[in-house]
Amino acid sequence: MTLSTFAQKLVIWQKQSGRHNLPWQVQDPYHVWLSEIMLQQTQVATVLNYYPRFITAFPNIESLANAKEDDVMALWSGLGYYSRARNLHKAAKQVMSEFQGIFPDTREHLEKLCGIGRSTAAAICAFSFQKREAILDGNVKRVICRVFALDGNPIDKKFEQTLWQKAESLLPESNNMGRYTQGLMDLGATICTRTKPKCLLCPMNDICQAKTQNLIHLLPRKKEKKAVPTKVLYWLIITNKNKQILLVKRPSKGIWGGLYCLPTFEQLNDAQQFLKEHQLDLNDFEQYDEIKHRLTHFLLLITPFLFTSVEDIHLHAPYEWVNEIDLNNKALPTPLVKLLAQQKVF
Repeated sequence: MTLSTFAQKLVIWQKQSGRHNLPWQVQDPYHVWLSEIMLQQTQVATVLNYYPRFITAFPNIESLANAKEDDVMALWSGLGYYSRARNLHKAAKQVMSEFQGIFPDTREHLEKLCGIGRSTAAAICAFSFQKREAILDGNVKRVICRVFALDGNPIDKKFEQTLWQKAESLLPESNNMGRYTQGLMDLGATICTRTKPKCLLCPMNDICQAKTQNLIHLLPRKKEKKAVPTKVLYWLIITNKNKQILLVKRPSKGIWGGLYCLPTFEQLNDAQQFLKEHQLDLNDFEQYDEIKHRLTHFLLLITPFLFTSVEDIHLHAPYEWVNEIDLNNKALPTPLVKLLAQQKVF
């Protein structure tokens, strides 16, 4: 197999069988960038619900740069990995201040923007500027490992570099870069899937070395699963006689950075001390069932306590009393959104 065979097959297949109607399949680098950030660790079906709303609210880089962080986070609420939204906002400001509002058109300059790594920068270059740049996300790694029977430890830096070199060697001429790059994404997402790959429909069926060597089920190697640590949290659901709920804006770093949440404590004693300081009856509460919520690196076990119709507690920022209607304009963690939907707290 010549290296050009892979690119030729992929471009032809993408034209005939790939995805063509995704709303971000345009050349505008702002739109491409936004979709690439949203699609990190997130399925296309989920992004399809968020992307149009985000573009409507912030149709260009200037509008995003000038937006309030709370408004950006509110539109991102539920999409997860919230550092992406904060970096998106910071990067928009960088484009305005460092690049005079013009989106960078080289990988080197794009990688200077917050939240943009090598593969994301390469995708923007390929789709928007037809630059010969290689991408290497999880789907692409799987395709390359299987088609060329490349075996190695997925966390080994040398093997990672081998994959980058292979990805770069496969690049077609620049006039096909957009379709080629989209083809890689489509092939990994729809055909060469992690489990139950559709080999009979694959354009690489006749040249796939993993298929020939019966290695598809082994490649790429899976990362060793580590035990997921558990983190215990306590939530205080405090509502006042004005039908408002007490929220606190989380610090930018850590769990749910920049989002609005309930007063949250890692120790029950700290929660009790907070209640004492604000003259709330420690015995006048309703305890809800424990909530289990999985984050990337640990499992959260959250115990919520409800205190209703309390007298106004006078607190300063980052605390804020919020009525039920305005909750829709706040960026809330997913488990809190689910809790408020399931339980009547007002």
